[in-house]
Amino acid sequence: MELIGAGRDADVWALDGTRVLRRYRHGGPADEEARVMAHLAEVGFAVPRVHDVSGADLVMDRLTGPTMAQDLARRPWRAHAHGRLLAGLQASLHAVPAPGWLRRRFATGDPARDRVLHLDLHPENVILTPDGPVLIDWSNTAGGDPAADTALTVAILRGVSLGPVRDTGVRLFLAGFLRAAPADPAPRMAEVITARLADPNLLPAEAHRLRRLAHRTPGGD
Repeated sequence: MELIGAGRDADVWALDGTRVLRRYRHGGPADEEARVMAHLAEVGFAVPRVHDVSGADLVMDRLTGPTMAQDLARRPWRAHAHGRLLAGLQASLHAVPAPGWLRRRFATGDPARDRVLHLDLHPENVILTPDGPVLIDWSNTAGGDPAADTALTVAILRGVSLGPVRDTGVRLFLAGFLRAAPADPAPRMAEVITARLADPNLLPAEAHRLRRLAHRTPGGD
């Protein structure tokens, strides 16, 4: 198999021209992730089709096209437009009520108001296929408050650093995202930063920038 992608938790291998294997390095069942993706496909949200799930392995459709991050690297002038596109994807996702079987995180306190949250929404998790954008990596998905999902995207984008030139692009991307964001992130920002800082995969430089953000956030440390 050919390794075609590697994240902080999992590797993606090409099985053939139409399917990939996503394998989590530290094990753990992927059944709920597959169930979420199947549920979203049923309601018309664009996700990769799951062919099989076994333990820590997911076999899914192989998607054609660059990630949004790759497209931004080639065409940085599209940063603001891509930020708005990401916000639109999030708004469409937040229109989906959280099913009762889905685990809860950042819950609203009223199960009827909880929505499906991605909780890792950023440009590397959007594939720009010829048929439109497709959202990938549903390992963190939970049901809860849309404001937390929006706040987490802000925290992720505020934590990254890509050098002075590309940092400008990130700021423009974030401005576009916030202009079209489906929910106000402010009520959940301090809580989300705390949760993000507890992520063992967080890089030291990202943690440093998030702590600085926390000091400027009402309710933060």
